[in-house]
Amino acid sequence: MNNWDEVRTAFHVARQGTVSGAAETLGVHHATVIRHIDALEQRLGVKLFQRHARGYTATEAGQDLLRVAKTTDEQFHQLEGRIKGRGSDVSGELLVTSLVAFAPLMVGALTSFREKYPDVTVRYLTDDRVFRLEYGEAHVALRAGKQPQEPDNVVQAFVGQEIALYASQAYIERHGCPETEADLSEHFFVCHDDIGNRAPFHLWLWSTVPHERVVFRTTDSRVTERAVLDGAGIGFLGVREAAMYPDLVQVLPPREEWSSPLWLVTHVDLHRTAKVQAFLGHLKDVVGGCPER
Repeated sequence: MNNWDEVRTAFHVARQGTVSGAAETLGVHHATVIRHIDALEQRLGVKLFQRHARGYTATEAGQDLLRVAKTTDEQFHQLEGRIKGRGSDVSGELLVTSLVAFAPLMVGALTSFREKYPDVTVRYLTDDRVFRLEYGEAHVALRAGKQPQEPDNVVQAFVGQEIALYASQAYIERHGCPETEADLSEHFFVCHDDIGNRAPFHLWLWSTVPHERVVFRTTDSRVTERAVLDGAGIGFLGVREAAMYPDLVQVLPPREEWSSPLWLVTHVDLHRTAKVQAFLGHLKDVVGGCPER
């Protein structure tokens, strides 16, 4: 059936028994009701109503169609109620995106959020690409770098990520620990494979140490972390993540110039929904953050 409006009109004519009654219920002109009925009967090639002085009575074919229409109408009303309810309760899917580097920060917050709101199903997607919130690809995105400028997005400054330079005990036992920045040129490093990567700490490293000293290169922050832990070289890690590994030694402490601002991004149409607001509040409580901009 290509036109639900016509079927819905027929359903109300059958229920009310008159064109005027259906028109009042639907909030349309009685001529519209008649046009819908005539068009539907012409399309189906069968009479759905017997016209008489007191109004309209459904034929056998009409009664068959209207039984289906009644069920469909009820299902639409139930769906409408569920959809409206999702705007005011915290349930259903919560789709969050970020770079995989932020997984240690986000997974704990998402896990405790689910404990607080057990009717929520979490989908946490990590990718280097920017997810399009205007196309419904995510409810909340955590992004690093320049402030996002996409129209119709709500952007909030979030807690900064402290970055420091680390080496494992195994590396230090083999190669020693640099005592000054000048000593770095005598050591080996783990870094992103793309020399054009714009992360501030990557830019600093490539401009500070000889390129041949960057001996382990990768495109995945999880591999970077594993390589530093296994002693492949000295590398940059988040202070929060590095604290989980007692075997790591902080070679150089965090510097503001190495840090990248973080942003929480939501679409304006979903920003004020109960689910999104509940997660944003929970994330700030767990991790810390700044007021909305």
